[in-house]
Amino acid sequence: MSLALPALFSLEGRVALVTGGNSGLGKAIALALAEAGANVVLLARDRARLEETARDIEALGRGVAWFDCDLADRSTLSDAAVRAAKPFGAPDILVNAAGVNRRPPLSQLTLDDWDVTLRLNLDTPHFLAQALVPAMIARGWGRIINLASLQSIRSFNNSGAYGVSKAGLAQLTRVQAEAWSGQGINSNAIAPGFFRTPLTRAVFDDPQKAAALAARTMIGRNGELDDVRGLAVFLASRASDYITGQVIFLDGGFSAG
Repeated sequence: MSLALPALFSLEGRVALVTGGNSGLGKAIALALAEAGANVVLLARDRARLEETARDIEALGRGVAWFDCDLADRSTLSDAAVRAAKPFGAPDILVNAAGVNRRPPLSQLTLDDWDVTLRLNLDTPHFLAQALVPAMIARGWGRIINLASLQSIRSFNNSGAYGVSKAGLAQLTRVQAEAWSGQGINSNAIAPGFFRTPLTRAVFDDPQKAAALAARTMIGRNGELDDVRGLAVFLASRASDYITGQVIFLDGGFSAG
């Protein structure tokens, strides 16, 4: 029997773990999932912004918990997965939104720049999913949503390690889908265009650069945080039951031009 449309998109009874959920696109996604009915667990480093986001989710009448940790430190991930399951039960939905983009020219990229970028942007989505998937398999249902990038398919100046990590994340999404979709866990990625977030401050601090990027989209503007809400809920819900292994570009047509 077909589900009614509201039930297809409802996240009532679901538990979502959102890394980087205290800022930018991660916060917008965390709030959207809560509004759709999920209880939300936030993982990030900045305690003040975690507390602020938690208050916003509580105002929606949803359960919320948060833990501050350095997600670029692999040794924290197993413990983070265990802690994330305590407030509301094991997460059904994992959103990997935490990221870093250091911007030296490629020839000046240090070993630390490379390591931190790859650890947070690529290693963490893999190892955190690996820790959470067994509980999803036991229930026969789960969702992984990775935050990829335009740089998954093209390069931009002074962003070499970031581009490499996001290209890897797009492939990780496909690998996760191949490994786990037959057991009910779908993995997809959202590849945002240019949105005003802390990660893109260097771009939007230059109004001419921001305007030039907007002009390269088909819609004629850069992204706004509200633009991610519907896609995130769709990928987290039963409405996306037959979609997996996909990288969906949320970029106003930038990548299609």
